[in-house]
Amino acid sequence: MEHFGGVESVFRASLTELEAAGLEVASAQSLATGKPMELAEREAISAAAAGAELLTLDDPGYPARLRQIYDPPVALYVRGDAAALTRPSLAIVGTRHPTPYGLGMAQRLSCDLANRGLVIVSGLARGIDAAAHRGAITAKGCTVAIFGTGIDVMYPRENKKIAESMLRLGGHG
Repeated sequence: MEHFGGVESVFRASLTELEAAGLEVASAQSLATGKPMELAEREAISAAAAGAELLTLDDPGYPARLRQIYDPPVALYVRGDAAALTRPSLAIVGTRHPTPYGLGMAQRLSCDLANRGLVIVSGLARGIDAAAHRGAITAKGCTVAIFGTGIDVMYPRENKKIAESMLRLGGHG
């Protein structure tokens, strides 16, 4: 992507250009067929149907700090206010089988931090993750869920209400 100046330019490059950029022959041939572009377009349509926006590394809305890590994700699927991804945040993750004390502390800590303007980030999994999101929602703060599944798959299903509450408050599913 750096060589070609962005994601779309990679898809438009010829086989010769791709090979000259150092891609393995099989990868270059696959890209040059045009099929990956069709798949990418279908994926963008599916994301939009799920209510998500697709941010790529070369998109101005892509979080600058995430772009600086060693191997940043090429694309992010975002539902909700993408600007929240640029605000100060704190990740709270933990066990799926917490004690009642652990659940209460995760929710309280998250609520307090969200009240102070931090965006709470977690995985929307059972247990500590869900408690963290609930705490931010209780504070009417912003919370971001990083899905381990596709943007169109709610897992666990029991957290669907949390995800819906997040979107209403301007957070992210």
